[in-house]
Amino acid sequence: MCLAVPGKILTVTEGDGLTRSGRVSFGGVVREVNLAFVPEAAVGDYVMVHVGFAISRVDEQEAERIFDYLAEMEELGAAEAEPS
Repeated sequence: MCLAVPGKILTVTEGDGLTRSGRVSFGGVVREVNLAFVPEAAVGDYVMVHVGFAISRVDEQEAERIFDYLAEMEELGAAEAEPS
């Protein structure tokens, strides 16, 4: 299963005309992400990131829904791991 995770673009760096990257925050964890597939993305936008590549833009409300869903999944996983 593949998973794309939303993140907020903090900075954008234009490369050699073919490459474009940015620093993206995933709930406080910041990673360098390739923005080539989303040329319209700008600082402050939310993007879905898969294996280091931003693959689409999403609005803030959609990103928040995904964050909530991921938190629920983590809570369920933790509850299942607790000894009975």
